[in-house]
Amino acid sequence: MLEQFIAENPVHTEISVAWGEMDALQHVNNVVYFKYFETARIDFFNQINLLGDLQTTQVGPILSDNHARYKRPVTFPDTLLVSVKISDIKADRFMMNYTVFSKTQAAATTLGSSQVVMFNFKTGKKATLSPELIDVLRSYEETANE
Repeated sequence: MLEQFIAENPVHTEISVAWGEMDALQHVNNVVYFKYFETARIDFFNQINLLGDLQTTQVGPILSDNHARYKRPVTFPDTLLVSVKISDIKADRFMMNYTVFSKTQAAATTLGSSQVVMFNFKTGKKATLSPELIDVLRSYEETANE
């Protein structure tokens, strides 16, 4: 199962579950998954150098929407792989889709998505994605059949 997940999700981030992420019900608290998504998202942004020009251009990504669907509880100790795939690329936005895979359970535990909007911090308005960024995002785009 792990090998299949990695083969189908080459862009992923490995995250160790911390003891303090569990709640009174003895599983990872639902809010923590948004931190996992953020870690995978920033890793992906760094991989494609999306944040590289932020200081000079003042244009960068913000979130307009964030979702999680919990399929199975996760407990400490565990190591998770959080995959990233891209969909719904528009002129000023794109969707990031996440799958959280538990090594201990050898199964997907959580699905998520984030709507990423390009934003000009100078003007306070949306910005368009550059043609170069669109090309890079398309190389990570998941197909409708997946």
